[in-house]
Amino acid sequence: MEVSTSKESQPLGETSIEKIIEELQEECEIEKHLPGGGYLHMSDELPYLVVYRNLDGDDEDAIDRATVRLILSEASFLIIGNRDFEGYQRLMFSLSEAMSSKFKSFLIIEVFAGDQKSRSFKIKGPAEKLSTTIKEFQKELDNLNSGYHALHLEPTEVEDTVKRQPESEPPLLELAQLKDAGCLLIGVEVPPVYRSEEGEDYPVFFRSFKDDFVVALHKTIFQFIRIQTSSGVKSYRALGQKNLQEKVIEIDRQLSEIETSYQFLWLVSPANIRHIKDAFFESNFEKVLNYHYRLLPFDPDVLKRKLYNLPLEDVDDPALSYIFRQKREELDLQISMLTDRGSDSFFYNSMMLFGKISNDLQREAETVLREVKEKEDQDFESIMKAEDFKALANREFDYFREQDRNFSSKVHVRDDVNILMVSRGELYLPSDYKLNASETRALIQHEIGTHILTYYNGRQQPLRLLSIGLTDYDTLQEGLAVLSEYLVGGLTANRMRTLAGRVVAASARMHGANFQEIFRLLYKDYGFTPQRAFNITSRIMQGGGFTKDISYLKGLVQLKEHLQEGGELAPLLTGKFSLEHMPIINELQERRVLSPVKLSPRYLNTEETKNKLNKIREGIPLSQLITT
Repeated sequence: MEVSTSKESQPLGETSIEKIIEELQEECEIEKHLPGGGYLHMSDELPYLVVYRNLDGDDEDAIDRATVRLILSEASFLIIGNRDFEGYQRLMFSLSEAMSSKFKSFLIIEVFAGDQKSRSFKIKGPAEKLSTTIKEFQKELDNLNSGYHALHLEPTEVEDTVKRQPESEPPLLELAQLKDAGCLLIGVEVPPVYRSEEGEDYPVFFRSFKDDFVVALHKTIFQFIRIQTSSGVKSYRALGQKNLQEKVIEIDRQLSEIETSYQFLWLVSPANIRHIKDAFFESNFEKVLNYHYRLLPFDPDVLKRKLYNLPLEDVDDPALSYIFRQKREELDLQISMLTDRGSDSFFYNSMMLFGKISNDLQREAETVLREVKEKEDQDFESIMKAEDFKALANREFDYFREQDRNFSSKVHVRDDVNILMVSRGELYLPSDYKLNASETRALIQHEIGTHILTYYNGRQQPLRLLSIGLTDYDTLQEGLAVLSEYLVGGLTANRMRTLAGRVVAASARMHGANFQEIFRLLYKDYGFTPQRAFNITSRIMQGGGFTKDISYLKGLVQLKEHLQEGGELAPLLTGKFSLEHMPIINELQERRVLSPVKLSPRYLNTEETKNKLNKIREGIPLSQLITT
């Protein structure tokens, strides 16, 4: 919502108030422009209302735009306009009366800024009558204070008083009205530490302060709801808005369009990889040709300008603001990397994008390579071609259509594709594709049961980014995909060694090794065949050092830890995101922003899967996940 006093609406008479309440009961969530620039956003399912009153008369430029933003992400909030205050009082009384009759009680919290020199929060309300709720508020605000030591904030003050409004202002409702309406009122005075003495806001600090304040507010409101009302709200995370604002939907759309305007992996991979390989093998593993890259189909400066023109600062929802800012940083890094292909800058940005290798991950990789031996390639009698694999893939698609008849992905067999790949929920196969039949179950679940499934599940959500991918989604995606190979009995020794070899190779690159040195490390020290050693090395050396390939083993290790700590597998298939985003995904689900998941993979509820997941939870080593 854009804060403005320029919006006009009808006076708040009895008829208009009755219509607002009727509409609220019919639609469950409403938005209304009110007199004097006022605004109501309310949910019929939540027994509270956070209020801010415009104290600045008709001067739109004088509005305290920072303080009002402290409440704009609420599911139920009211901005009182600069005229018809008595009408607003009648509205608040009627809303309180209707909601307390539904939930037994109703809470109003008025938020306002204190004096510019104030250094403490002040809670004003019935401290004895509402002691549990106010003590919770005091505790949470003191926790917030402790995070800003440099500001020298003082402990939160609690005033047991009937005066719960800003100085020299009338109360929102008189005590008798509060009693008649079954409503409790709390005022909270906020120290305006987010702006200078000259009145200039500190936007970066304010964003952090606001997000912390919203959490404190929600925990307090939940405490009241849990004890004083009959509402079925399960946690404080359910108190955000259910419907996404238009500006949120637009930013999500534009971020998605920027990411899909180029194919990052395609532009990073060399166009002359076959010539590089031939020259390397013909020279007895010595000569490495220069990597040649495809021309960029966009102007990086123009794309970055578009990226940073997105008004992320206008997003007041803390969860969505966080994931949007993360995504912008990731796209910025990707665009920079494509500009710097073949340079050291590409490699440094790659480490920023995909992270460094932890000591634990390094040890896991070395343990796998030490305990799992390379298997000789065998000549299988059963060789599958592209059309055979297409038939199996279509069978899996039919299984998805049984769960959701709107599923419409297809398999494409093409002459101009040289590897099996998934792009935007579609499966692409080279026309000359061949593989061993024994590998198919693993590959089907890796590509279709994970990548295509999460793309489709993400597409059913109101946020497009859940199908495109939140920041660092690759790590969890590839971890899930490799786990699915294990769950269907298709994770081979050579496959596990390849994942570990990618970590060792990336680590060597981070320590300054060149192409030949990484190849020799894999070939001589770790016993990879020349073919596999080259494949791992050539991928790591793309662009000058491309560390994305650590995501596979890193994701599997993270996923294993998640399961061992009691985490579930099914919620991770909601879309494309990282484990770090699970609290946000849970919050959006509790707020009912996200819809129930449409598709589940074939293997998810089998006895074999349950038994294997139990082994992981019991701590089975990675080296024992392979198919013998």
